[in-house]
Amino acid sequence: MPPAWSDKDERQYEHIKQNAQQRGKSEERAEEIAARTVNKQRRSEGRTPNKTTQGTGNPNTGLEDRTVDELRNRAAELQIEGRSKMNKQELVDAIRSKN
Repeated sequence: MPPAWSDKDERQYEHIKQNAQQRGKSEERAEEIAARTVNKQRRSEGRTPNKTTQGTGNPNTGLEDRTVDELRNRAAELQIEGRSKMNKQELVDAIRSKN
């Protein structure tokens, strides 16, 4: 188990793993199911970052070099309306006009 897991996470992992094995899953598949379930719970509780959707990128990097997710996060900080439907160039333009 990863060192960042709490005792509760480890107990939950073992419980899910045992149940999956009782349902006929292989040990490897049961471990995968258990780990994914525990990690999903940790993410939903905010105890582990989702690297894809968190952060606004390096502030020393130009807006064009940032990912769309980073630009959307920056647009959210600036409270730009309609950002979820914007493409990358529209996000860059909206952020520049807001600054």
